[in-house]
Amino acid sequence: MRTRHALTAAATMASVVSLGLVAGTPAQAAEYSSVLKIKGVQYDAPGRDSNKCSGGNAASEYLTIKNYSRSTTVNLKGYVVKDATGNKFTFTKSHTLQPGDYVKLRGNRGTDSDAKNVVYRQNCNFIWNNDKDTIYLYKPSGARADVHAYTKKANDRDGNGYITYHG
Repeated sequence: MRTRHALTAAATMASVVSLGLVAGTPAQAAEYSSVLKIKGVQYDAPGRDSNKCSGGNAASEYLTIKNYSRSTTVNLKGYVVKDATGNKFTFTKSHTLQPGDYVKLRGNRGTDSDAKNVVYRQNCNFIWNNDKDTIYLYKPSGARADVHAYTKKANDRDGNGYITYHG
């Protein structure tokens, strides 16, 4: 009898955890229905932080957004990326992601390239905090496509400044 109750409780808890309903466990990306998701973030650029446009390392800080669809091509024009304090970037130009394709949104100035899967923010300031932040991805309609909060201590176990969210 105890075994059955233990298994039932364990199964119930597993269902609750998979739905993200346990207090303290954010149900971040699971609640949004979008083929575009935040794949990962290099929130702490390697080396000493320098946001100088020439010789700085802001371009080494980037956000990877991936199209997880198997059949839908998505144009990023109108999508918005924001952090917890309201710093934001809006994709103002057409940039298409084929199914399974990704783009790296980099800091600094540069030439956007579909072929090289890169878009530059045309801003040399860092957007992501090195200790903790929240990353929001919004659809052109204003609906949330994805969101992830991180802390360096809890989410970057190897300390390399990069966190993966969706494989």
